[in-house]
Amino acid sequence: MLDESKVWTGTINADAGTAIEGVAHVGLYDSTLRDGEQTVGVNLGPEAKLEIARALADLGVDRIEAGFPRVSYDDVKSYELIMEADLDAEIWGFSRAVPADVEQLLDLGVRGAVIESPVSDGKLEAYGMSREKVLGRIVTAVQWSTENDVTVCYFAVDSTRADLGFLAEVYRAAVEAGAKEVAVVDTLGIASSEAAAFLVHKTRSWVGPDIPIHWHGHNDFGLATAGSIAAVRAGATWVQGTVNGMGERAGNANLPEFAMALEALYGVATNMRFERIQEVAELVRRVSGYDLEPYKPLTGRNLFVRESGAVAAQFHDPQAVEPYSSEVVSAPRGIVLGKKSGLASIDIKSAELGLDIPEEKRADVLAAVKDLSVSKGGLVTDEEFIGLTKSVVG
Repeated sequence: MLDESKVWTGTINADAGTAIEGVAHVGLYDSTLRDGEQTVGVNLGPEAKLEIARALADLGVDRIEAGFPRVSYDDVKSYELIMEADLDAEIWGFSRAVPADVEQLLDLGVRGAVIESPVSDGKLEAYGMSREKVLGRIVTAVQWSTENDVTVCYFAVDSTRADLGFLAEVYRAAVEAGAKEVAVVDTLGIASSEAAAFLVHKTRSWVGPDIPIHWHGHNDFGLATAGSIAAVRAGATWVQGTVNGMGERAGNANLPEFAMALEALYGVATNMRFERIQEVAELVRRVSGYDLEPYKPLTGRNLFVRESGAVAAQFHDPQAVEPYSSEVVSAPRGIVLGKKSGLASIDIKSAELGLDIPEEKRADVLAAVKDLSVSKGGLVTDEEFIGLTKSVVG
């Protein structure tokens, strides 16, 4: 739960009426171990998946989709390890609407599962399937799963490009077959936030007031978080995503970023433990083998580091230069030196390193810092700063 005293967004959101009425809490469904692993070149073995699953549970994720066991034996082993770990999160399975996939989940003892099928005409044509055939598969898979005490969330692939009449028929058939929840899926990340809200509203009218609705969005147009927020405003009570927003193409909705925006800007609670997000993001980055943008929200290494002299002059007052406290995400604050530094930067860094720079030498030291930064094309390290100071001060 976010400590509101450490969030410094002012009153503009309240003035604009952004609070989402009637929604007190949203569930977080993490797909890092399945949809996230679909990131090109990422290969997570069973032990790595177990390590990430433990971290996700500690982070406050409510449900963990542990993989796609029909993909490989490695994923079967991953499920076995994760389910034996007795984590403080529900472990969910992923299945296509085909008997072999469902049977695999039943053999593993999975008690909750997403069952997916394509629903857009474009996807059906690509698979060579008719509407009637896919509808029959959905009903059969959902019925078999529910008859075996598996809670099903029906997952309509490419919902946002589907014919609305057929989509309504599909959702109703899945619910009648026993699905307890449904997911609206923006597979290619093409929905505007307004379209996300529209489709969730439509889905609610089709499935009735008692069926929980998930939103599953991708980030191809940079709208994954905005779409997720809009879906919640329209009535979705679960949002699916991944740590670091990893996934195919432009990735999935970044679940921690969504949770931060939802709590800080819209006043809706989640179970996210934000103070753990940096360590979890770094774990996922390390085992996946990719780099993170230094300016990435919540986890970027530059978020609470300042080079600009104008900002350094305000560094003593975090609320003046940051929208929330670094303590929220357990990140260090600091000043670095470079071309854009000012006298305040010199004062802060010299105090940090225990250097005594006479008042009349501060400008000279600053000039030396700027010159070195320009000549090397980067930041001045602490060791270089100590050397410069000794040289200038004498």
